[in-house]
Amino acid sequence: MTESIYAIGTVGTPWGEAEKALWLSQQSIKRSYLQQVASELDALPDGFELVCYGQLDYRRFDASEYPLYAVKSKRWDPAKTSVLVTGGVHGYETSGVQGALAFLQQQASEYSQAFNLLVLPCLSPWGYETINRWNPKALDPNRSFISNSPVAESALAMAYVHSVSKHWLAHIDLHETTDSDNSEFRPAKAARDGTVNTNWNIPDGFYLVGDTKQPAADFQQAINEAVAKVTHIAEPDEQGCLIGEPVVQPGVILYDTKAAGLCAGMTDAAFVTTTEVYPDSPRSTPENCIQAQQAAICGALDYLLKG
Repeated sequence: MTESIYAIGTVGTPWGEAEKALWLSQQSIKRSYLQQVASELDALPDGFELVCYGQLDYRRFDASEYPLYAVKSKRWDPAKTSVLVTGGVHGYETSGVQGALAFLQQQASEYSQAFNLLVLPCLSPWGYETINRWNPKALDPNRSFISNSPVAESALAMAYVHSVSKHWLAHIDLHETTDSDNSEFRPAKAARDGTVNTNWNIPDGFYLVGDTKQPAADFQQAINEAVAKVTHIAEPDEQGCLIGEPVVQPGVILYDTKAAGLCAGMTDAAFVTTTEVYPDSPRSTPENCIQAQQAAICGALDYLLKG
């Protein structure tokens, strides 16, 4: 592990408004949310409806207004169990967004008879466009799923999800771990917070983050078994860890998702997982990463069907 110092700010001093403004000035639009995400929702499979659950107005940040979309089972049946799928909490993690879209287009109909499904494919459209972990205020949506959240991406998603149902059987949150975690985002976080970053080892392969309070080991194993048919599962490092956390079963670590303010902790679902795809592996391709996300969702749903 190596220490990495970011170009903005002074070591040991948290960012003020000037440093945040400088950071924001260095961000730029690199791809289109409307073209690559929203337009893909124009044609939905039978039995699903498109809902705009909020709007982000980032024009003051020299960006756009972003409609936030969810895809929901049209005939929500209280007799069925309900499953939530979220992607793009970190907008730069491309396969999470595209994997959610591909699942909707290719597999969601297969499960619509058994489950109420709610899919939020891209919670952070500005992050998607700028290939960024944070929002324009230099805040991380995936540490902000808390009461009175200061992050609109998180607050709007939570409010909508809770309005749809208070009872969720499962939540699958789609993410990536990338080399840029070490080259950009962890050093930037340390600089913003006035600390010194120590990079972690980036795992080569797919892994899952379960919930400390309800680890659901068989559920996690079923997902990894499904994904292993598509891509490789990450091996632990020399310390028996993945991203600094001890491996509790092959390809699985645990976080206290609610305490950390993670998206995966926004419901009281009995079965919770966060996927982590590694797109920078020489053994992976963009298509393979999307397929891994699809396999994770389907593996989770197949396990629940057997239960």
